[in-house]
Amino acid sequence: MVLADDLIRTWDAHLAHEKRRSEHTRRAYIATAERFCAFLSRHRGGEVDTAMLAALVPNDLRAFLAERRAEGLGNASAARELSAVRGFLRFVGGSEAKVPAMRGPRVKKGLPRPVAPQEALALAQDVEANAREGWVGARDFALLLMLYGAGLRIGEALALTGAALPLGETLRVTGKRGKTRIVPVLPAVAHAVARYVEACPYPIAKTAPLFVGARGGALQPGVVRASVRSARRALGLPERTTPHALRHSFATHLLAGGADLRSLQELLGHASLASTQVYTGVDAAHLLDIYRNAHPRA
Repeated sequence: MVLADDLIRTWDAHLAHEKRRSEHTRRAYIATAERFCAFLSRHRGGEVDTAMLAALVPNDLRAFLAERRAEGLGNASAARELSAVRGFLRFVGGSEAKVPAMRGPRVKKGLPRPVAPQEALALAQDVEANAREGWVGARDFALLLMLYGAGLRIGEALALTGAALPLGETLRVTGKRGKTRIVPVLPAVAHAVARYVEACPYPIAKTAPLFVGARGGALQPGVVRASVRSARRALGLPERTTPHALRHSFATHLLAGGADLRSLQELLGHASLASTQVYTGVDAAHLLDIYRNAHPRA
């Protein structure tokens, strides 16, 4: 029988090379698998191996989630934890896997909260103005403008290389699971990126990251998020104003401008139309706000 540590290592390799999951996703899944196996060792006693995992019943999963909930885990996080455990068990059991069936926590699906166009621009400008060096400010301004202007995920933008230069009217982006898509590039975005590249003290080779850190290596997303946090506090913007919120704003504003769902799905790189349809709720909520604020009988 194969022990838990070896199973988890093999699963990590499977997620990286076959499923092409991001490093962030892999870390979260592996941490869950490690917590789950540690719990089973206490709960059932003895070493966790393929035989023990194959013999699990729904009550084992319920007990694990009960312990996690007692540690303060919310509904959404508990649902993600259960999903990761099921994925691990399916991998361990192979095609014959019989994962214990149980209903996960009910999660109320909230609507993405868009950032107004003027707020997005003010955010990028404040981040640039308060950067330690001029070229760093130009870099962050260009990056945030790209998130809002092209609807990229922050990981997609940071994965771009110098091969994308000079930016034309379109850009090829690699998204989740290695899927590629073509997105339009606004002149303002192309200009901001060109200004950053000209100011950058490090040469940007075709195989090197387009957005570089202060020491010339790949820019880390945490650096960008920290800059955005400082800027939104200075501007008095709500906590929902994050780099990812700029992508939501891109989608919402396109839909409000008349874009159809199928086109929006392609631009965002969503695997299913259901992921894109949530933005119809955003637009409806926006129209309802306008109605309530403007209609004399609202």
